Amino acid sequence: MKDAVRLTQFSHGAGCGCKIAPDVLGEILSGSQIDPEHYPNLLVGNHSRDDAAAIDLGDGRAVLTTTDFFMPIVDDPFDFGRVAATNAISDIYAMGGRPLAAIAILGWPIEKLAPAIAAEVVAGGRSVCASLGFPLAGGHSIDCPEPVFGLAVTGEVPIEHLKRNSTGRAGDRLYLTKPLGIGILTTAEKQGKLQDCHQGLATQLMCQPNQIGQQLAAIQGVNAMTDVTGFGLMGHLLEFCEGGSLSAKISRQAVPLIDGLTDYVAQGCTPGGTARNFNACQDHTIALSALDQSIFCDPQTSGGLLVAVAPHATAEVERQLIAAELPHESIGELLPISGSLSQIQITG
Repeated sequence: MKDAVRLTQFSHGAGCGCKIAPDVLGEILSGSQIDPEHYPNLLVGNHSRDDAAAIDLGDGRAVLTTTDFFMPIVDDPFDFGRVAATNAISDIYAMGGRPLAAIAILGWPIEKLAPAIAAEVVAGGRSVCASLGFPLAGGHSIDCPEPVFGLAVTGEVPIEHLKRNSTGRAGDRLYLTKPLGIGILTTAEKQGKLQDCHQGLATQLMCQPNQIGQQLAAIQGVNAMTDVTGFGLMGHLLEFCEGGSLSAKISRQAVPLIDGLTDYVAQGCTPGGTARNFNACQDHTIALSALDQSIFCDPQTSGGLLVAVAPHATAEVERQLIAAELPHESIGELLPISGSLSQIQITG
């Protein structure tokens, strides 16, 4: 049955490339900010752009809650479920937490796609939850024009280990735990231009869980963390910078990349979300070339963790990353802001 249908043909977007642009999202949320004084136990809410909400349980722990869902980025139903689940769970790990349970979110075009295919999607999501040691405990479904799947995930974290995307400090070194280029590879596959050596690579990366975040959060000196998804590296790094009134400098040569991206970009394998991401951050960038835009603004689905680390903690962070066989070279650093506008510079 999986071979008889290509899920990506039934959606206008793909994966985290479906996300609303950050500047548009800011306009949508501009009138709906929560006053923290009304909810004293709410440690993290929508007054910031963090990965999950955090609520103080009063015993040194916080409960984390998040949701993420999107339209297919791969054709295989089981893999679509795996990718969507891994991506949603990443928000818990990005806050330094441990996932406890998940609830499925399913939208399905019943008249276009058989329910049995949806069952494979859910099974893929359930397999990821089980592999990470917690249940897919229920869910909700609707009949809708395009296939949609994701999870609402609940987790917990010791408050002393809670990580945010706005607490980096000038001088922190930056690390990225997965290579960039997932959006470019999936676009190349849709266009029939994907090389044999890259077959299945994007799916493999998207299904790689970010549980290293729970380990890194316990290291004193890991000051901030987020996952890099639909806004691309530049968009999520800009959230880092604006949240902490900082700027950043990135070494082009140090950023981990999937091999062959330059050739794919030259062939036009750039997702539509890339231009959207660049438009949202272009006022904060310095001399970004067209190729840099295509790579550093590439929307990632289930991308890696972006981590800000005090200099004294870099050796321990790198040791943990090496042990997990993840990229472990610093890609740049956070800098004091100059003026009122955060700036990101790509060097090297």
